[in-house]
Amino acid sequence: MEVTARAPGKIILAGEHAVVHGYTAVASSIDLYTVFSIRLRSEDDDIVKLKLNDIGLDFSWSVRRIKEVLSHLGSPFSSTPTSCSLETIKSLATLVDEQSFPETKIGLASGVYAFLWLYTSILGFKPATVTVSSELPVGAGLGSSAAYCVSLSAALLALSDSVKLDVSQKGWSTFNESEAELVNKWAFEGEKIIHGKPSGVDNSVSTFGNVIKFKSGVMTRVNSNMPLRMLITNTKVGRDTKALVANVSARKSRHPDAMCSVLNAIEAISDEWSTIIQSHAVDDLYLSANEEKLGELMEMNQGLLLSIGVSHASIENVLQTSMKYKLASKLTGAGGGGCVLTLLPTRILFTVLLNLFIYAPANSFITYD
Repeated sequence: MEVTARAPGKIILAGEHAVVHGYTAVASSIDLYTVFSIRLRSEDDDIVKLKLNDIGLDFSWSVRRIKEVLSHLGSPFSSTPTSCSLETIKSLATLVDEQSFPETKIGLASGVYAFLWLYTSILGFKPATVTVSSELPVGAGLGSSAAYCVSLSAALLALSDSVKLDVSQKGWSTFNESEAELVNKWAFEGEKIIHGKPSGVDNSVSTFGNVIKFKSGVMTRVNSNMPLRMLITNTKVGRDTKALVANVSARKSRHPDAMCSVLNAIEAISDEWSTIIQSHAVDDLYLSANEEKLGELMEMNQGLLLSIGVSHASIENVLQTSMKYKLASKLTGAGGGGCVLTLLPTRILFTVLLNLFIYAPANSFITYD
């Protein structure tokens, strides 16, 4: 049997970094996906193979070797998401170190750790060929790791006893609410392996799609009534999300009162964002006024993110360019490079080379063949 699952990337409209410290963020899924396919092999094959198509890397382990190194895991526990212990991380590192991992791509090793942990925790020690491909750039602030963990968790759970799906059905299916929540919880455990202390907003919006508010682990769906158009510009400057988050935490420890004021201001921006996009535009004038407010909020949000040290020269270059056209922009995600959002008001007619032009509701899907 083969199962294919997909999950979308995301943009943070307001509240990045603040959300890590328990403040509100607003995020939206985007119409770019990561896709996992899992084909179970004969028990006699004794191989788990992982193919990372987009970066040209293949890994394989014998089931016997995985059992030997991860013997302390015991039986799979797909219905009970559990955190990966430090002891298990060391065991996972042993399995990855046995592979020929290129030095230039060593930063992706944590994603392989997450794969091995989620695979063995949910499915146990079954031989399979696993293939992943993605439309999302890695390390650009568009939630590539969350989409990776969500689509992987969805595919694995579809093959487990923890969800009830019609395996005879062809084409895409969706999880019900409780099943999606199980996917989300497992994906969060994968995100913790990759990022250390993620907020949970990325995996939540990738699992449930559309627009959400997120605060202290609690997700609220947002019914947007505004036709938002966002230009996403990829600076193609790589960065380390874990390091950027740690640097903000360190600054918060050094300047607790000042940082509290900054994070409260960011939360106020997130709350106002949510209120505006849920309001009904009675006419074009009202819509234009709301777009202007959102633009001002984006500029304020960017200024606050600059003050906590997560902007970058490449981001500022994009901001300067968009300002020439009187367009509001801000970084999205961890910053330090990555992607920049630019609000495209309905009143503006323009000619511009689009890197990405996205606003689409999405969700996690699976298909069988």
